[in-house]
Amino acid sequence: MDGKRLLVGEVGAPHGVRGQLRVKSHTADPLAIADYGPLVSDDGRVFNVTDIRPDKTVVIVTFKEVRDRTMAEALKGAKLYVERDAIPEDDEEDSFFHADLIGLQAVDTDGTPLGRVIAVHDFGAGDLLDVEVPDGPSVLVPFTNEIVPEVDLDTGRVTIDPPAGLFDKPEPRRPKRRRSPKAAGKAPDTESS
Repeated sequence: MDGKRLLVGEVGAPHGVRGQLRVKSHTADPLAIADYGPLVSDDGRVFNVTDIRPDKTVVIVTFKEVRDRTMAEALKGAKLYVERDAIPEDDEEDSFFHADLIGLQAVDTDGTPLGRVIAVHDFGAGDLLDVEVPDGPSVLVPFTNEIVPEVDLDTGRVTIDPPAGLFDKPEPRRPKRRRSPKAAGKAPDTESS
């Protein structure tokens, strides 16, 4: 076991009075959150799913360890994880979990180091690798086959063929000079007493 955990869900509001919870599932099939064994919260508590059913945009989950609404209310907002090893490998060659990409060294096609992947974002138009560079702000790189032709989890490297200028250091910004009202052609406001 490599110790990596994958976020598979987030607890929402209680459902009913018997300790059931609304859970936002992050698995491809929302009901599959129950297939990976015990779920673990940020603080290390373990939860075993005894019942699960779909409900609009969430799943309604019954945990063995949660017996009433008061216990359920205390879990609102908790993040639920499983060990990376509990998730079966995907048959698709170019399929990766975000947790597998975070921490990889980013290099260009010549092997020159660019930085390190610190996060993976999805703002709706596809995944973006957030690459921390040594000097300057991090760079968001589209996670496409064209721009990221190789991901090697064994060596801990991701190869990036960046579009021109993507990793260029930004020009220092010159401070804007404030114009005086006189220079702008406006008379200053003066109040007479």
